[in-house]
Amino acid sequence: MGEERREEREQGGDEVFNIALERLADGIRLIGERVSRETIKQACDLILSSRRIFVYGVGRSGLVGKAFAMRLVQMGLEAYFVGETITPIVEEGDVAVLVSKTGATMSAIQTGNIVRRVGGKVIVVTATPDSKLASTGNVVVVLPPPSGESDDLTPLGTLFEEGAMTVLDAMIAFLMVEKGETEESMRRRHAILV
Repeated sequence: MGEERREEREQGGDEVFNIALERLADGIRLIGERVSRETIKQACDLILSSRRIFVYGVGRSGLVGKAFAMRLVQMGLEAYFVGETITPIVEEGDVAVLVSKTGATMSAIQTGNIVRRVGGKVIVVTATPDSKLASTGNVVVVLPPPSGESDDLTPLGTLFEEGAMTVLDAMIAFLMVEKGETEESMRRRHAILV
């Protein structure tokens, strides 16, 4: 009896895993199709014309932001993650990229307001274009969530976070072309030369 139940659980687990993979892939594809190419270009132009880039997010959105900041550094840009001990103060001529699904994260809103107050520019990556955070943005990259986005297989904003990671990585590809970067040139700036 115990062996039979274990097999049922394994089959059910396989099915759940496959369904979750399919939902994630479909959700990311839909977000990618719906994101404005013009807004992406505006965001990339702003990054390239800025002196320094500051990136911020909280929780898993913060992890996505850190991954983006890392690639910017590997591309030879001066980029920082807000809140790290070595992050300098933002100044006029800088840009901040703020990642938040809801656009209601108070620390992100405060960061956006501070950046604007000192003469910097703000790029907001969100699923909520009418949020307080979005109102701080010079450029707002809206990642429209697929309908029925949150469920037991993609809980708590998973599709936004996965979509944000994918869109920001696609922006890295765009920025690489604009700067004439290659994987080899970026590898030479990798923290651990690989």
